[in-house]
Amino acid sequence: MAGSGYVGILTVELHFPESGSLKGKRKHVASAKAHLRERFGASVAEVDHHELWQRSRLAVACASSGHRELVEHLNAVERYLGSQAFELVRVERDVVVPGEL
Repeated sequence: MAGSGYVGILTVELHFPESGSLKGKRKHVASAKAHLRERFGASVAEVDHHELWQRSRLAVACASSGHRELVEHLNAVERYLGSQAFELVRVERDVVVPGEL
């Protein structure tokens, strides 16, 4: 379907080895979410591991009019997350074309 755009979803597992409390982890997660929103215009939600001190799973969604642009955008998000003080443990990537199921 031409003109429908693309939506990319990254599901990422993060590990915070220095975190000794939920409060410490939440500070890192809040900062990462804010940077992803500000820097990449992404929608971000913590979707799992809410009560663990050193782990988090985030869903990061981005939209673009072109597939190539979207892939480059998702690559940039992944590079950014991989360059932070926490560890990027796993990344799953999905690309959805609205109207195609």
